[in-house]
Amino acid sequence: MRFLKINWPITLCISFLVSISLLVIYSSSPEQATLQAIYFVIGLIFYLFLAHFDYRILKNSITPLYIVIVMLLLFTLLLGFESRGAIRWIPLGLFNIQPSEFAKPVLILLLAKFWSDHAPTWKNIFTSFLWIIFPGFLIYKQPDLGTFLTILAIWIGMLFAARISLKKVLILTIITALVIPFVWLTFRDYQRQRITSFLSPGSDPLGTGYNIIQSTIAVGSGQFFGRGLGRGTQSRLQFLPEFRTDFIFASIAEEMGFLGSLLIILIYLYLLSYCLKKAEGSADAFGFLILFGVISMMFFQTVINVGMNMGVFPITGITLPLISYGGSSLISVLICLGIAASVIRYKRTIDTDG
Repeated sequence: MRFLKINWPITLCISFLVSISLLVIYSSSPEQATLQAIYFVIGLIFYLFLAHFDYRILKNSITPLYIVIVMLLLFTLLLGFESRGAIRWIPLGLFNIQPSEFAKPVLILLLAKFWSDHAPTWKNIFTSFLWIIFPGFLIYKQPDLGTFLTILAIWIGMLFAARISLKKVLILTIITALVIPFVWLTFRDYQRQRITSFLSPGSDPLGTGYNIIQSTIAVGSGQFFGRGLGRGTQSRLQFLPEFRTDFIFASIAEEMGFLGSLLIILIYLYLLSYCLKKAEGSADAFGFLILFGVISMMFFQTVINVGMNMGVFPITGITLPLISYGGSSLISVLICLGIAASVIRYKRTIDTDG
């Protein structure tokens, strides 16, 4: 019976968010909702298994997992499936997988192990960056700027968890500011246009500024109670692009209004605060760092996606965790939350042993 013990706070948050996602997707495409439900069942199996699996055992598998994910990313660039100018997927018959999504839990585990064994010296900071920059570069070349930025956010968040000094933070901030202009030169034209259109979407309302304008219209038109499921004009009449993936929050805001949007944000806040509270009480450095890595990933993706939908941030293609349509993204997040649930569960064993 001990195996059947479930972490109800995390599980209920997952259930609520995925249920909202399936409702919104079903209202526009029952077929895609069915496929997303299948992905959820697969992800839920991973979640329940990992939640009851002692996360400390994973330490011995991190290096092989890292090698596998790098090989998959290389394979994706060489022989992957191209869609809309990006090569991010490996075709597997009835469905495709996106290895860059599964790089997130692997890199969280890798950085957690690294920082649990090393102090945040300049040498170790540089070494940790080298560990993530190679798979990050392969992801950037797909191109997948959103996932690349998410990996950087995980690295930065776990640096803070490793208790980096304020002096090092200031120096890294200055270095980042100096590097940004050179990074800008590596962007593709459409990536630059996304950023410039974010600053002035009205300058090209039918071109580069179209997505932001339609998204903000959708969010505002929902008002307080929303138009009702399946009645959103922006998404149903195809004015709002990618309304099941990148802009699903705008679609929800239009159909469920301010109340529905607020409910989603509150669920995310509860989930993140719950994991943060458990991380603060952790006696195990490896587990503490895992929780902080998952929190960093979830927080960054949620804030950027919601801000992107509201016109506050540039469009970067970052999905909304557990809600955006996509099997690899959904399963990856459930894997991360399963490991987080394992840390919380087995923390009690560590405390008792101590």
